[in-house]
Amino acid sequence: MTTQPEQVLENNLLSQLNSLGHTSVKIHTEAELLSNLKAQLEKHNSTTFSDAEFNRIVIHLSKGNIFDKAKTLRDKYVLLKDNGKKAYIEFINQDYWCQNQFQVTNQITIQGKRENRYDVTILINGLPLVQIELKRRGIELKEAFNQIQRYQKDSFASNSALFQYVQIFVISNGVNTKYYANSPKQSFKQTFFWSKENNSNITQLTDFASTFLEPCHIAKMITKYIVLHEGDKILMVLRPYQFYAVENIIDRIKNTDKNG
Repeated sequence: MTTQPEQVLENNLLSQLNSLGHTSVKIHTEAELLSNLKAQLEKHNSTTFSDAEFNRIVIHLSKGNIFDKAKTLRDKYVLLKDNGKKAYIEFINQDYWCQNQFQVTNQITIQGKRENRYDVTILINGLPLVQIELKRRGIELKEAFNQIQRYQKDSFASNSALFQYVQIFVISNGVNTKYYANSPKQSFKQTFFWSKENNSNITQLTDFASTFLEPCHIAKMITKYIVLHEGDKILMVLRPYQFYAVENIIDRIKNTDKNG
């Protein structure tokens, strides 16, 4: 197996994500992450926030654990404006999932128990919802998985804890690529390959990105194909065969007079 420097893998992925429709944005600090979030939420909700109003939003977003935040993401927030009026703030459009603001950045640094720098982050409406951890070719995928587990302990819950909004993690060494839901109880056995409808795995990062990380598809996975499991208080993401089964059932109901 040939080796490829991690930085080359990262740069190529960023270029590909740009071509798919994710807008590049430079974010390296917590302050820049919050500033961008304010701008993106204003754009998504066709409004503007005063500093005090945005601070109330950040306080609301910072509450709870990963499971609580998954609910917060999907609910509208009733913001009390400075003028005393109420505004309903949407964090993600679940009905028209393509109608969100898609950005990509890299090397965000968060200071927690330790300083951590994350590889590639996909932001939707300014919130980090997909985190991609890369390793150079030849390195086992489990190393990327273990690194994300360290981030969970060291920094994801730090400061405004916006990285607890991540819904899906992606790990790749260029040749093999897998995805899984954000859950503190996660194990490596619960990481999955994406596949074509004929069940052939899509392992190469470039092929995976062109299908799974395309803006409309990743937004649909987040809004329609992540299950919030109330019993265990965890997020679960559907595997490919489950995704295709549901899609085919919906298509059959909508477009034929046959039973599902």
